Amino acid sequence: MPLNSSPAQSTPLILDSLPDPPISQSGCPRRTRMQIDLILLAIEALELGGSEAMLAVTYELELQGIIKNRVMLWRLRSTNPLRRSHTRRQLSLVEAKALVAIASSLARRLNGNIRQLLLYNQQLSQKDLPLDTNYRLSEYLERFRAHFRSRMNRRRAIIAAYSSDDKLNELAIELLGKLLFCTGMSGMQRFWSSLFDGEVI
Repeated sequence: MPLNSSPAQSTPLILDSLPDPPISQSGCPRRTRMQIDLILLAIEALELGGSEAMLAVTYELELQGIIKNRVMLWRLRSTNPLRRSHTRRQLSLVEAKALVAIASSLARRLNGNIRQLLLYNQQLSQKDLPLDTNYRLSEYLERFRAHFRSRMNRRRAIIAAYSSDDKLNELAIELLGKLLFCTGMSGMQRFWSSLFDGEVI
């Protein structure tokens, strides 16, 4: 084994189905880092204890060689340039793949809940009723807004565009649709490919 090898450099089997896109070796593009973190933010809003669930899935998928603990998970998510806690470290392809695998696994588990919330949103829209009419949808939206506002840097122009509840609600609903995109057959592969062709966010 070369002297500079480490467990984090060996790719777990679950990530083998995710191809390497033609990007520079400096790491994942800015937009990709943003998209992954926002999807994980939506999962946290969907499920109480979402961070703990992410760590549990890390071990289930044998990704602990890449994401060793809670601090490492936080550091990877902090590569999102919109975060208050943004760090200048790069997000490597294998790290991004690990986060995508975690998000897709949790999205599959939350599939029923995601579909139900999207159905509620559709029904309320058709009846021209406010979103807070439905308790479960309102609860998700409220948690998403709280997470977003507490973690994102309001001085960023993109974040300023989401200053109103309505704009954040639109983003939260949009992310539900993208989470549904992660489920089903080849959901993880579809999500991964979309991160580099502009199909997600």
